[in-house]
Amino acid sequence: MQRLAAQWQRSGCRVVLVPTMGSLHEGHRSLIRRARRKAGADGIVVVSIYVNPTQFGVNEDFDAYPRDLRRDLTACRAEGVDVVFAPSDADMYPFGNSTHVQEEALSILMEGASRPTHFRGVTTVVAKLFNLVRPDWAVFGAKDWQQAAVIRRMVRDLNQPVKIDIAPTVRESDGLAMSSRNVNLTPDERVQAGVLHRALKRAREEVRVRRAVTPAALRAVVLQCFQSAPAARLDYVEFFDPGSLQPVRKVTPGMHMALAVRFSRTRLIDNGRL
Repeated sequence: MQRLAAQWQRSGCRVVLVPTMGSLHEGHRSLIRRARRKAGADGIVVVSIYVNPTQFGVNEDFDAYPRDLRRDLTACRAEGVDVVFAPSDADMYPFGNSTHVQEEALSILMEGASRPTHFRGVTTVVAKLFNLVRPDWAVFGAKDWQQAAVIRRMVRDLNQPVKIDIAPTVRESDGLAMSSRNVNLTPDERVQAGVLHRALKRAREEVRVRRAVTPAALRAVVLQCFQSAPAARLDYVEFFDPGSLQPVRKVTPGMHMALAVRFSRTRLIDNGRL
């Protein structure tokens, strides 16, 4: 991978990376198409496929995370991907590895508070991918808003020569954000999972009408939505400035909301501008 990347750099090709954990769906394919537009006809689109163990905590769904490399390769061929990089654990974490990359401000909130080791795993593996592929651009989805913010901060702080592009969330017909984890929902859970998007829409309407709402009042509105989804267990709901990720005292138009919800073994996240 590094030899290829060096060749591309010498030839002046624009390289765009789409980092994924596989189990590709339409959301991923939209990222790949976006990457192709950025790369241009003469550029290189690389898709990495790696289920990164270091971003999963104890008792999380690493073993249950869906994997289907053959299907993923078929999707990548259909989208005109130039290179698929699918390393092994030994490639990414050689025996005795003891070096990690950790962002220490944005990563302690929301997902970081709920999953304390998660972002250290994310920033470490993404830094490795950037070192291996040497992309000019990397494309991420807005569904993982906090992740994108953490990676942007890492790139800035470490002077990494890559630009980060954030693509809009792609949703199912009922509004549920597309996720590889959706396949692990039972049929009944899948029906109830639409509550994440309904809660976002309800909060957005409340802010549109009232213009300024306390986080406590808006959280109460969100909790009402979950009465229609008894299988859902709310992990967190937060209202924050979309740039700094800092919680706000008053939720006004332009602020952001993020939430995480558990359905038995499946944990889903979503976010949106209010």
